[in-house]
Formats: sequence, structure tokens, C-alpha cells
Amino acid sequence: MIKSFLILISFSIFLYSSQQIVLVVANDFNTSKAKLQCFENGKEIFGEIDVNIGKNGLGWGLGEHILPTKSTDALKYEGDKKAPSGIFKLSSIFTYSKSNTLLMPFKHATKNLICVDDSNSKSYNKIINMPKIKPSSFEYMKRDDLQYEFGIVVEHNKEAIHSRGSCIFLHVQKHKDAGTAGCTSMKVNDLKNIIMWLDSSKNPLLIQISKSSSKEILKLYPELKSSELLKED
Repeated sequence: MIKSFLILISFSIFLYSSQQIVLVVANDFNTSKAKLQCFENGKEIFGEIDVNIGKNGLGWGLGEHILPTKSTDALKYEGDKKAPSGIFKLSSIFTYSKSNTLLMPFKHATKNLICVDDSNSKSYNKIINMPKIKPSSFEYMKRDDLQYEFGIVVEHNKEAIHSRGSCIFLHVQKHKDAGTAGCTSMKVNDLKNIIMWLDSSKNPLLIQISKSSSKEILKLYPELKSSELLKED
């Protein structure tokens, strides 16, 4: 019992000790548009940024903390074109070019690097080099367009639970009104600013929610009290 209690306390300290928070708030679960703010130690770093989320809105994902949900709220599943809602670690950066100036773990997105979205694969929801036997479903991390020129890996569904969604990133938008297949996209310069700011030693998190979860997020992260996105209308 004591050991379990200590583990719970340690988990809580880690979860709420994030010094960098990327906050994404949508008006509801059905919209493909949202606003983004970045905070470090309670201070806003950039101004509000317009972002695109899933073409079909949001669905509750599998992240670091379970937030209260309604029975009518959707869950995130593979192929549903919903972006995951919840609290997630931001674990690494990927770009088309090599880089050694970032403060985050880095992946060079080559034509040999893929993310597996085949739920039946042992490599489901993992970024790997192309194996000899190709998975039945995957996406290349270096595309023929610039949407993955810069990207941030979101740790959604880390346990690779079957069909609960995979390959979630912050990446470059196709155009300003283009909803995504489940990621969060924005202008390239906004994304580059965030990438240069992120620091793995500061436990960066993505908090991505509908406005209906604002009160719960403020209870967990009172340092976000200055956010206009979390204020009641």
C-alpha cells in the first residue's frame, strides 16, 4: 500500500511539473479549427496561433491523465479523422533536414523512416526504419509535400492499444482551412518557433481539449489562469 501511494505521488509530481505547455483549445468536439498558446512557467511565450485539428473534430485519446468525460463524447480511434483530446507528452522532433541545434530528441525524416498505422502490426504506432517485410499500412515520414518538413511527436496511445489511433504529430498545415487526419497543423513559421522553443528538460506537454474541459484543466494547471482560451464566455 505504501509503495503504491509513493508511486501515485511520484506520478502526480511528474505530471504537474511540466514547465512548457502547448495548449490547444477548440470550441467543441466537432470543429476542425482551434487556437494554440504556448506557456512556460505560467508565462505566455507566443501570441495565439490558429491551428487545424481533425477533419471530424476531437475524440478522447490515451494520454497522461484521464479527464472527466461525457457519455456523448467521442473516443479517438484509428482512421476516424479525429484529433486526440487530452494531456500528452511531446517527445521528439522530426525534420526533412539534419539538425543538431534543437533541445529535444531528434529524428531525421528520410525516405526510409515510416510510422506504422497497422493496428495488427507489432510496430503499431511506432516510428521505425522500413523493415524487410513492409507493414500492411504505414506512412512515410518524408513525404512528397512539405507537411512533415517540420514536426513534433505527440505521445498518444503509447501502449499501442489496438485501433485507438497512431502517428499523431504537430506538423505543417496543407493550407489554412485544411482539417487533418488526426494531427494538429499550423503555419510553418509558427511551428518552427515552437520547435526551437521546446526543451526536453522542461517536460513539454500538449494539452488539447474542447472548451468544455477548461475548468478541469485550470484545476490541474493553475499556471494557465491567464489563458484567454480557457476563460468562460
